[in-house]
Amino acid sequence: MPTPAAIRLGTTALLLMALLGAGPGWRAREFTPPQYAASSPTFYRDVLPILQQHCQGCHRTGGIAPLPFETYEQTKPLATAIRRATQEKSMPPWFADPSVGHFSNDPSLSAAEIATLAAWAGAKSPSGEAKDSPPPRTWTESWSIPKPDLILKMPQPVPIPASGDIEYTYEIVPANFKDDRWVQMAEVLPGLRSNVHHGVVYIRPPDSNWLRHAPIGVPFTASTLSDPDDRRGAHWTDSDVLLVYAPGSSPDAWPANMAKFVPAGSDLVFQMHYTANGRASADQSRIGLIFSKQIPEKRVLTLQLTNDHFVIPPGAADYRVEARGTLPNDALLLSFLPHMHLRGKRFEYNLVHENRNAAGKPAYEIEPLLRVNYHFHWQMSYRLAEPRFLKAGTELQAVAWYDNSEANPHNPDPEATVRWGEQIYEEMMVGFFDVAVPASVDKQHFFIRTKN
Repeated sequence: MPTPAAIRLGTTALLLMALLGAGPGWRAREFTPPQYAASSPTFYRDVLPILQQHCQGCHRTGGIAPLPFETYEQTKPLATAIRRATQEKSMPPWFADPSVGHFSNDPSLSAAEIATLAAWAGAKSPSGEAKDSPPPRTWTESWSIPKPDLILKMPQPVPIPASGDIEYTYEIVPANFKDDRWVQMAEVLPGLRSNVHHGVVYIRPPDSNWLRHAPIGVPFTASTLSDPDDRRGAHWTDSDVLLVYAPGSSPDAWPANMAKFVPAGSDLVFQMHYTANGRASADQSRIGLIFSKQIPEKRVLTLQLTNDHFVIPPGAADYRVEARGTLPNDALLLSFLPHMHLRGKRFEYNLVHENRNAAGKPAYEIEPLLRVNYHFHWQMSYRLAEPRFLKAGTELQAVAWYDNSEANPHNPDPEATVRWGEQIYEEMMVGFFDVAVPASVDKQHFFIRTKN
């Protein structure tokens, strides 16, 4: 039940919901808007099904949102705020341009659902009959995926100072798999969401030399490593990515014929980017895994388009940076996760088609796949409703725009010249994307280009 103080906050409470309210665990399900005629919508019959589908992924007990929407008593005081947020389309958060692509995890409300919530608020939020309510959604603790088959936790908490820059922090966790495993679903649960800027969990096979002299089961950073190869490895690796976490990103949930591969004897390497928020604390993040019951047809690989050589001038309001690459082999394109920092403005993924004009000269056609109005606090992933088959040699392009002007309310310093860096007052340009390849093809073999 929201406190009276929270109810009085009005637009402040709405802003808090917009920042924290829907999110990383949301997954689309089929939903048919309820039909009603002269009677006003009621909570149990008409509103609760919408909340279950679109909101309770975060607005639930144990979820990341500050206000649960599971009961009538919890929801009624916020009916007007819900109406305003859904009519303005600030909730549920979704930043993809609707004119480009279709995505299976799009949480956007239909016009009928928005109208239902507005009519319910306008009718003074009637409860209706509890017997009309749908069955409650079930959750496993704070997980958005079903109950994990295995939960692996960083063995030691990572101390986080109250202020100052924090190096990327690593912790190596032995998975202790005696047999090869195929991971069909995975989710990272940060111990301290407010301090975790992002996290990447890598797969380190037993024959890998990456960070081989680094300590096991204790936090470390590049500067604490004595071996030069290990120090370099803390800044770059070609190891497989099991999962990328950022605020707003979805857990992995692959179809039955797809999964990520973890060889027997592998370690999982947590790479955590923390930011200080004025209060000293400690983080001990976890990852939950659900395994495929059989060897799948396809292996999922997480790849990226990256440009780390840009220089954003002071005051630039619309600075463009791009990265391109060609696929070395056939692949099925599945999803995207763009990553920038506080000056991030827009991000798009495109296919580049080379044709010939009437004079026989090369002419290039850009086919957009995704356009995002970037939001630093909601670094969402975008899953194609229909995976796209791409032939070897297909050229992909990622384009990012940055706002380094005073008009950007998140800009830490409009007078700074901005380059690539780990800290959020610096910038990044990373276009993660997932592809599916034959199960027998690992990442190293995928990048071996075949000659036609």
